[in-house]
Amino acid sequence: MLGKLYAKHKRRNRKLAGAVRASQLVLLILFIGLWEIAGRNRWIDPLLFSYPSKMLKLLGHMMADGSLWPHLGATVTETIVGFVAGTLIGTAIAAALWWFPFLSRVLDPYLVVLNSMPKVALGPIFIVTLGPGFLSIVAVTLSVTVIITTLNIYNQFREIDSGYQKVVKLLGATRAQLFRLVILPGSFPVIISTLKVNVGLAWIGVIVGEFLVAKVGLGYQMIYGFQVFNFTLVLSSLLVIGAVATVMYQLVAALEKRLTDGWRER
Repeated sequence: MLGKLYAKHKRRNRKLAGAVRASQLVLLILFIGLWEIAGRNRWIDPLLFSYPSKMLKLLGHMMADGSLWPHLGATVTETIVGFVAGTLIGTAIAAALWWFPFLSRVLDPYLVVLNSMPKVALGPIFIVTLGPGFLSIVAVTLSVTVIITTLNIYNQFREIDSGYQKVVKLLGATRAQLFRLVILPGSFPVIISTLKVNVGLAWIGVIVGEFLVAKVGLGYQMIYGFQVFNFTLVLSSLLVIGAVATVMYQLVAALEKRLTDGWRER
């Protein structure tokens, strides 16, 4: 009986997921179609807003002549480095704050101030300190991702049930065992959700950094497009950013599913 109910529940969920995906696809097609029609019939200014077929034609030329790939490669590399480094550094800081409560109390106001500070304002400091290049762009990205990661994960560390922690301590667990067996597994969902958030934040940090300093990259390409009034180039760059960011997000979601299944099997 329970097996039949579970199978029925799964079928219902699959149907709902299919309906959601179909609705999303229809909305996307309608949006692209209306944009194309509006641009071609000059209901909107095609110089400012372009239209999809014109953008795809430009991207096709750029892929064929090879001019797109250096920009895409530079931006994706910077984003991956900023994403991975920001997540690891933020998680390590959160672990250190949990491990040393005194350190947490000392640094708490500074973390709040750093989190509220506009990160773009730090860009010129990074440029002067690290030079106009890869390191300064990654530094801008880290300034966006590290603090958010630290605060989210550390707050979750503190919210783990204190009663459960006391029971584990009474059974003789060391602080390292407490962290490994209780704190970290209990914070796993928040760590995964932070990974998803960091995908977007890493892209924001990299594009802002490229706006400020880059000589190559999708952000640089957008700035160049603004300077020469080529808004098709600007929007095409945004389209590429959206596509690659979506792929990265889906990879993180797949990693989440795999890790979650692994934890459940344990």
